[in-house]
Amino acid sequence: MKAALRNYHARMQRVLDYIDRHLDDDLDLDALSAIAAFSKFHFHRQFSATFGLSVHRYVQLARLKRASHRLAANAGESVTDIAMDAGYGAPDAFARAFRQRFGQSPSSFRKSPDWAPWLAAFGPLENARSKLMQIIYEEDDVTIRDVPETPVAILEHRGDRANLGASIERFIAWRKAAGLSPETSPTFNIFRSPRMPANPADYSMDLCVGTDRAIDADDKVMKSGMIPGGRCAVIRVVNDTHNLEPAALYLYRDWLPASGEEARDFPIYCQRHFSFFPDGPIHEVVVELFLPLK
Repeated sequence: MKAALRNYHARMQRVLDYIDRHLDDDLDLDALSAIAAFSKFHFHRQFSATFGLSVHRYVQLARLKRASHRLAANAGESVTDIAMDAGYGAPDAFARAFRQRFGQSPSSFRKSPDWAPWLAAFGPLENARSKLMQIIYEEDDVTIRDVPETPVAILEHRGDRANLGASIERFIAWRKAAGLSPETSPTFNIFRSPRMPANPADYSMDLCVGTDRAIDADDKVMKSGMIPGGRCAVIRVVNDTHNLEPAALYLYRDWLPASGEEARDFPIYCQRHFSFFPDGPIHEVVVELFLPLK
């Protein structure tokens, strides 16, 4: 039964990965059911039953998410081009859908993104990738590794996770200005609080880029820091890399008690590995989650 469930999930996961990588294509039911190797007459119901939203809704949200990132990151790109790439035949239709979903027009979002409704709007995507389709981890998925001490530049996000998007934008802008590309300088996140603390204001995470470059004391964005070296339990996450809670839960609830190991006095953290198309854009992210051990 467990093997059959893993196989079923893997087939559905192929569909999500395919959608993510082919948002510009015609993502019809025939194509997607073939990717999953399910009958096209049942696939749409299987998808809805598994993920809690229709194929059409999932694709629409994924395209809007990409469009919102492009609006925030590329001031020179026209709203018309972004609208067309999101599957809308006209900018006004895109603007209506965008305002309905995020409470801002595309131009207003570009100037000053309001990240709280943005996070809420993509709750169904997060549910689809994690809560409604639990990833099953096993002992063989965990390795113990000696990792080197790593100097980093740190942006400390403190406060409601709803504002994390703004911190990420500041982090990206700083590393671009510093010439520290994800292709050449590793990206880390240090998780200093639960993902959803009882008091949202207690959320705490460090956004880090690996560098031994000295950071000016008067730098208002970043500061120098260090990820200590030592033994770590490492688990690799290739699906839903925006929510590492299932992997962390497995490490703490299942793996750590059974292993006889003890956690070291440093927070759990991750490294994000990006792969790129030849012309630059990121097309895949793999995350390694590190639980420091004594």
